[in-house]
Amino acid sequence: MSILASCGLKGDLYLPEGQANTVKVAFIVTAILMIFVIPQFQALFTGFGADLPGLTKMVISISQFFQDFWWLIFGSIIGSVMGFMAARKRSRKIQHFMDRMLLKLPVIGDVLTKGAIARFARTFSVMFKAGVPMVEAMTSVAGATGNIVYNEATIEMRDDVSTGTQLNKAMTDTELFPNMVVQMVSIGEESGSLDAMLAKVADFFEREVDDAVDNMTALMEPFIMAFLGVLIGTLVIAMYLPIFKLGAVV
Repeated sequence: MSILASCGLKGDLYLPEGQANTVKVAFIVTAILMIFVIPQFQALFTGFGADLPGLTKMVISISQFFQDFWWLIFGSIIGSVMGFMAARKRSRKIQHFMDRMLLKLPVIGDVLTKGAIARFARTFSVMFKAGVPMVEAMTSVAGATGNIVYNEATIEMRDDVSTGTQLNKAMTDTELFPNMVVQMVSIGEESGSLDAMLAKVADFFEREVDDAVDNMTALMEPFIMAFLGVLIGTLVIAMYLPIFKLGAVV
């Protein structure tokens, strides 16, 4: 799910696409090892007649749990994801809570905030330039922000503007927009070039989001690869430890 697909921004909502796919593949590979590969080694170890290393016993126990309850594990994961998505879609309270929490997360929250502002500015700029009245345009802008917190804030701004409040004052009252954005909107209102100012705001924040996603990708890739290396390496070592031990005895 792209953060700002309509604005041409890159990245996934929670993970960059490449890293998200890597995590999915890692989960599938681990499940295959646990359910199909490790039981083959377990059958081999049964004929050894010797005590197995503690790491091997632990991995075999986890594998046995996977074999016995794979349906519960996969069912719980799929059911939880689907249930969460359904609840978030149907309940405005849950959606509001989750969107607000996402905005407060380190790093990711900053990206989502900038993404919402970029969508707000880009959609507003395009509609205002096309001659759509401000109050009418803001109804569409609210739905384009991609976050219910900014959606509700835009609706409040629309109501304030409809009663004669200046847009920059309404934006300040929400406490959601950086001072730079408010100032540029103020300049645009005073000079009659609001669409151009909003376009500049959108350009700036789109670049900010793209740069942030690129930086996240560069930072997360080594951690993900290290985690996968430790995970797969541990499974391999656990399976070969008894063989090494047997070879040393022989």
